[in-house]
Amino acid sequence: MSVVRRVALVTGAARGLGAAIAEELAADGIAVAINFVRNQNAATEVRDRILAAGGNAETFRADVTDGRQVAMLYRDIVARFGRLDVLVCNATGPQPEHSVEELSWQDILDQLVFFVKSPLLLAKQVLPEMRRRGYGRIIHIGSEVFDLGVPRASAYVAAKGAQLGLTRSWARELGGDGITVNLVAPGWIPTDRHRSTPAADHAAYVSAVPLGTGGEPHDVASTVAFLASERAKFVTGQRIAVNGGNTIS
Repeated sequence: MSVVRRVALVTGAARGLGAAIAEELAADGIAVAINFVRNQNAATEVRDRILAAGGNAETFRADVTDGRQVAMLYRDIVARFGRLDVLVCNATGPQPEHSVEELSWQDILDQLVFFVKSPLLLAKQVLPEMRRRGYGRIIHIGSEVFDLGVPRASAYVAAKGAQLGLTRSWARELGGDGITVNLVAPGWIPTDRHRSTPAADHAAYVSAVPLGTGGEPHDVASTVAFLASERAKFVTGQRIAVNGGNTIS
């Protein structure tokens, strides 16, 4: 395989925001590693759409919360594309609601696995080569819930706060090596995982958004694409809210 100029890994890219991000990056000329863990058909559809549009992409199955699988994922991406320049940490898991009385320490650990452990495992794989080349982009997909303090979601909120902490600390630590680290914090942007959510709930949310409208996956994807590009070379350690102004304070 010929070596391409820039390569991005998007975790959890078979559907929803991850799929939109993968397609947006590919449209910008970046080769995309589409990570999935279960839904191979959906991941293949994302790849096929990218290829049909003239982009470059391949699918890679891996549980990005498992250290051994993450190491194999990185090896396979480099074998296929020759390098990895952009890491987009998007993968997530179930987000059950619990009252404080119902909440267990394990509930919090379950969220930290996706938003702290997984990014750490991935970073430890990509950083040696990024440091050697003096170039890299790490982009976390966060959430506005950290600002809103959503009730009955304290495990998820706490883990998203920890993810923001990683972003800020890593940005200071890695900046001298030419590696930027940022976080994109979407508002409530419906994807296929929200199919069971009552339309009235989403309408109530949108009614409080200053722009008066709901967001779309493309809104998040285009922000990620900006941070992955040369246009954002002087942007690091930032949390960019993509929510129509819902967290203006």
